[in-house]
Amino acid sequence: FCPTLAAGEAILKYNGWVKGIDPEPERITQKKESFRKALDSGVKICMGGDVGVYPHGDNVREMELMKEYGMKPIDILISTTSLNAELFNEKQIGALAVGKYADIIAVEGDAIINISSLRNIKFVMKGGNIYLRPD
Repeated sequence: FCPTLAAGEAILKYNGWVKGIDPEPERITQKKESFRKALDSGVKICMGGDVGVYPHGDNVREMELMKEYGMKPIDILISTTSLNAELFNEKQIGALAVGKYADIIAVEGDAIINISSLRNIKFVMKGGNIYLRPD
């Protein structure tokens, strides 16, 4: 189950909905309910993303909504990495292990406590090349 929560919310915002001020649209209420049912039933939930509906590089929006809808941050991190790889039958990604491809980030803060810490990226390594270092 890949719910792509942020896409629906982004479209509603582009159409004028102001979260926290305007009443919650039925579409959002239904997504929350189906997400909660899947979570409570033990359905494997992978992190989806509809880049193109919102700016590239803002996938943390999806993770923040997963948290808001009831998923624990540690489960969101698993969902985003190893679970996605497992569900898509990828053998070379999804874990830090010998022989696998690994892109690594380091963030300021602890994403297991606060998933929004993923917005504070301080280090990026992709394919063994460092693209961002701490100041």
